[in-house]
Amino acid sequence: MTVTVGMITCDTTDALALATWWAEQTGGTITEENEGWYVMVALPTGLVLGFQKVDDPTPGKNRLHLDVVTDDLAAEVERLRAAGAGVVAERGDDNFRWVTMTDPAGNEFCVAPRH
Repeated sequence: MTVTVGMITCDTTDALALATWWAEQTGGTITEENEGWYVMVALPTGLVLGFQKVDDPTPGKNRLHLDVVTDDLAAEVERLRAAGAGVVAERGDDNFRWVTMTDPAGNEFCVAPRH
């Protein structure tokens, strides 16, 4: 017996705002709002992101994060910055580079070139 990942969920103090931001950045669609306490975003890939409203998000570095890929790393990083993302660090070497960023709620994610 095995399990299948059904959704990746993020705690946040404003579920609708963060879900809307991620839907805009990924071309996803908000499929459920649940009065703002739990918002679901269906991505074009079939994956679903969930955003759960909590009073007190877990402090410190998130242990689980999203990795997104793009055909133009520099252009995508600039687009995300203009949309409200922050840059934590540019990482990697001549063989593979990526950029660690934060969404508007401070959750880290990485942007890398599509292979």
